[in-house]
Amino acid sequence: MNSFSNLKKISFALLAFASIFLASLFVSCKKDSVVASVKREELFSLSYGGFEEELNMASGLNATGYVNTDIAMRDGFFYISNGESQKILGLNSYGDLLTLYHNPETNPAPLFDSSDSRRTNLSKDVSTRKTIDYPFNAPSFLALDSKQRIYVAETLPKERRENTDNKILSQVVLRFNSSAFVDYIGQQGVGGTPFPFIRNIFVTEDDGLVVVCVVYNGFEIYCYDSAGQPLHNVLIKYSDAPEYGEAKPGVSRFAEIENVIPDPAGGRLFVKADYYETSLDSASKVQNGITDPVSVIFPYDLGSGTFGQGVEIPSYEETLSDGFAKETYALPYDFIGATKNGCLFFMISLDTGCMVQMLDLQSGKITRRHLKFDNKDLVYSSFSLSPAGIISALLAQKDCAKVVWWRTDTLVSQ
Repeated sequence: MNSFSNLKKISFALLAFASIFLASLFVSCKKDSVVASVKREELFSLSYGGFEEELNMASGLNATGYVNTDIAMRDGFFYISNGESQKILGLNSYGDLLTLYHNPETNPAPLFDSSDSRRTNLSKDVSTRKTIDYPFNAPSFLALDSKQRIYVAETLPKERRENTDNKILSQVVLRFNSSAFVDYIGQQGVGGTPFPFIRNIFVTEDDGLVVVCVVYNGFEIYCYDSAGQPLHNVLIKYSDAPEYGEAKPGVSRFAEIENVIPDPAGGRLFVKADYYETSLDSASKVQNGITDPVSVIFPYDLGSGTFGQGVEIPSYEETLSDGFAKETYALPYDFIGATKNGCLFFMISLDTGCMVQMLDLQSGKITRRHLKFDNKDLVYSSFSLSPAGIISALLAQKDCAKVVWWRTDTLVSQ
């Protein structure tokens, strides 16, 4: 993603993960059980370069910086934002470019332009393509609504940024329809002041916009109706994680909020918190370990500002073996999205692809599937979950970027 970027608050948990990583350098890994995989469908690929149907992935390919490239899919149509080229590609599932949103000052003129009356020899196929000019700076996260409007997070030039209350206000959300730029949304709605750092953007089933931002002390969430008028603005601090379970004597507990994602049905948020326990050596009074995490999803009611009953999410387990010695570690999944039918999706990256865990909130059923690809072959990846439950991905290799999907929608309630 990628759109599912990990911006967790620094905590003692990172020390535990670091020790697990170092241990894995010296031992072999094997899974506890075999999990069924979902068939990957390769839809099309995109070349690298500066032409209209190509991507500029220079920073990702050289591993020298952050990549502002995201993918979103709805109803079989794909949109790819490419911040390095300051453009957005609108394509069908065959990879045909239908609409090009681009900065004309930094991109070469496309070989097609149906708005140019001087081009009289265009084929019917080419003449149906459209170009929409906009002075993009660094477009990134995408969201799509039912009216075929496109929402994209945009980073403003330095001269338009603001600093206030320990926050750098540097981003807005641009809105386009199928033929033109419509407006931009800031904190107060249409034309508002910029947002803090945007973690992700979402569209609800009634075409409302939800902007999830990361600030120094937690997550700040802004909700709008389909016209861009503000509905809710809430701050969920890292320290706001509800109490869960009971700590054993002599053991301290701490929690961190990993992600906040809106319910597509509207009216509430889903907040994922990871809980850890630490213990102290009785003699030295020095911390001597961190237990495996416990992940919990809490619904947060936007109207009352209260948390509901938590639902525990199983962690991903991996067994490390060294000769006859074996030890099993539990790692928390990343919370990546929710479908319109009440299914929550979680993901963790593996060398052999990703493991996806799906929780049906209505039945309580948990389903796990393996999405296969070779992570070592990738220089960048971005994932997207559609409202129906299809996982799409842009898998960037050294020679091209492939657009694929997994029909995980067949595994969730319809």
